[in-house]
Amino acid sequence: MRRMRYFEYGEPDVLTFEEVEIPEPGDGQVRIRTQAIGVNFVDTRFRRGPSSGAIFERPLPGKLTGDVVGIVDKGDEGLVGRRVVALSEDAYADYVVVDAQWITQVPDDMDVAAASMLPTSAPVALRALRSGVVTAGETVLVHSAAGGIGQLAVQLARMAGAGLVIGTSSTPEKVDADVAIDYTAADWPDRVAEAAPGGVDVVLDAVGGDVLRRSFGVLRAYGRIVTYGAASGDLIDVPMTDFFALRSLIGFSLLAWRAARPEQARAEMTELAGLFATGQLRAGPAVTLPLSEAAEAHRLLESRAHPGRIVLIP
Repeated sequence: MRRMRYFEYGEPDVLTFEEVEIPEPGDGQVRIRTQAIGVNFVDTRFRRGPSSGAIFERPLPGKLTGDVVGIVDKGDEGLVGRRVVALSEDAYADYVVVDAQWITQVPDDMDVAAASMLPTSAPVALRALRSGVVTAGETVLVHSAAGGIGQLAVQLARMAGAGLVIGTSSTPEKVDADVAIDYTAADWPDRVAEAAPGGVDVVLDAVGGDVLRRSFGVLRAYGRIVTYGAASGDLIDVPMTDFFALRSLIGFSLLAWRAARPEQARAEMTELAGLFATGQLRAGPAVTLPLSEAAEAHRLLESRAHPGRIVLIP
């Protein structure tokens, strides 16, 4: 079978196919024949290596994670032949092996873009909001609101009853929030203050760095920031004085959440599958490319030329 990895750090062209044996599942695992792979932005940072920042160091040869949609063809007999989705640590391949406990069954007619949101993007968006304890009528600020997680977070914030949803992005024209703001502009906190004069209740941030630091300034008393990434590569020290004004910072990691609350994490994946199946949650526009054009998929992600999901087809 074909598998794609990278054997040196650098530009997207370092992504390389290799021919390998089809993997065999071990205890508690299943093998999936891949139909589609949802591409995640974080892999563009890992691919670039140490230049992306200390948190993006990954040894060579580099594996490419992804959200796999496919058919179980070996493993748990009760699952063989079922269409499932799962997060894979070595996803750019014709077949992948994953832990059976973290797969989710999806209907045969579910769109691959929507299905590929279920292992990572949708659970992160939902649990980040719930970690921030969003309640009806509150104001929510979603950074990177044009991205895959951000788009879902905007929809889920509305479903949670948020009174106002503000979305920031480097391409604000692609943000479907009540108010869209360009966070690359130096005065973006002023624009947030204009939209929410009393301050923001909850901020969702995966950018980190200066964006995270300045987000404290737009919080109202008892406001909460949920940080679930550092796409900028800039790890900051948050001064203790930022918390004295009755503000909170909450960290979130999907893998930590799964380890801490596995049953609840699985239940939320099932809940999200139902929201997609009924059309209450939408994946947004998607670009579909053959797996052989994975380098182009990474270029699109890095250029932020496409706001929705990018899916590779083996």
